[in-house]
Amino acid sequence: MPKYPPPDVLPGTPTRATLPAGTAVYRVHATHRAAAVFNPHPARTFYDGGRFDSTPYDRYGFLYVGFGVGAAVSEVLLRSVPFDGDGGVRLLPRVAFERRSLSFLRLAADLEVVSLMSGADLAAVGQDTWLVHAESADYPQTRDWGHWIRQRTKPWSQGFVWPSKREPADRVAVLFEDRCPVPPLEPAGAPPVDFGTPEGERWLNGVLAPYLAQAAPRATGRGI
Repeated sequence: MPKYPPPDVLPGTPTRATLPAGTAVYRVHATHRAAAVFNPHPARTFYDGGRFDSTPYDRYGFLYVGFGVGAAVSEVLLRSVPFDGDGGVRLLPRVAFERRSLSFLRLAADLEVVSLMSGADLAAVGQDTWLVHAESADYPQTRDWGHWIRQRTKPWSQGFVWPSKREPADRVAVLFEDRCPVPPLEPAGAPPVDFGTPEGERWLNGVLAPYLAQAAPRATGRGI
């Protein structure tokens, strides 16, 4: 974790990247929330929440997408499921996925975002890979840096894009509702996969298998 707050001014020129309309993206989201609807709930400043969520210090609707199914699933569901060192399969707690779904989407318009893909991109905003690789204990600090970058790339930055920590071969992005066209996302045709159904759980286990992970089995009742 860096021992310093963001500087007063940007040390370089943030890298602009265009995400083209029609790009396929994938979103893991609460099943009760429509696939393309932004999360309107700010994270508590010093506690729960994601890497670049809004907080009471900078309120905005936000949503995260992966550019591949593996990135979308692993970034959300495997964030706090470490290996135990014995080479065994990681078990994903049922509470982590049973009320979630994956939706197949595409960008409805070109979106201009801050690229955090390379060392040079990160240096331009005064950071290194910590910003996009930090674990959840550091998210209060990554959110603070995210707000700072947002404020200094206003009004053009509609989000950030960076390499997935848990699927480094792919990218993930966060989009900001207050700077995106309406709607920025649209369904790509395939119906959502509800992980809370038997079919959805089997589908999820197929995605998790290459990551040496699977859904934990259902608890079975024991007679008295």
